[in-house]
Amino acid sequence: MATITIVGSGHMARGLATAMLRGNQPVQILGRDGARTRDLVESLGPGATGGITGAPVTGGIVILAIPHREVRNAILEAGDSLDGKVVVDISNPVDVSTFDRLTTEPGTSAAEETAHLLHGRADVVKAFNTTFPSTLEAGTVAGQHLDVFIAGDSEEAKEKVSAAVAHAGMRPIDVGPLRRARELEAFMIVIMGLQVSAEHTHFNWDTALRVFP
Repeated sequence: MATITIVGSGHMARGLATAMLRGNQPVQILGRDGARTRDLVESLGPGATGGITGAPVTGGIVILAIPHREVRNAILEAGDSLDGKVVVDISNPVDVSTFDRLTTEPGTSAAEETAHLLHGRADVVKAFNTTFPSTLEAGTVAGQHLDVFIAGDSEEAKEKVSAAVAHAGMRPIDVGPLRRARELEAFMIVIMGLQVSAEHTHFNWDTALRVFP
């Protein structure tokens, strides 16, 4: 299996790495905090390697497991090592002070902003923004597999991400071109709002979106 690079060392990085390793897909973790990155890699065990953000990217798929506000700097730090890669934007540009608006400009999405920053040097795919760390680690919710909604303008790039998702035991669902990321991101205002609502104490960031059948 080809290596998948994950930029970030937080909860989503752990969840994604766990899922990829479950499918026997080696991961490279690149994080700004050396100690935190090392601890994450060691806890993941065989198949995981690590380095500092800006180190050469070894994976053909690069997942940006970082907040929307950090994407620009991550791309600048990676430099030309992202050229020819498939870059996955997982971010939700939701204003977490209110959980009632997006921080992106109307008529665009975080994923489209990422594509603009890369100027065609890499194919950008939107995926994993509807999944949460604990569900990725567990692989299921209430006995059900996870659905991963995928948007992108390159069919080849979407196929590569879909294959990685399937190997990890999840179901990839192609929702269309990259502009569909606008709807995927906007819907998370509703989902994230439910997670933090005092009226829904049984939602603890361990829910999942699923299309039946």
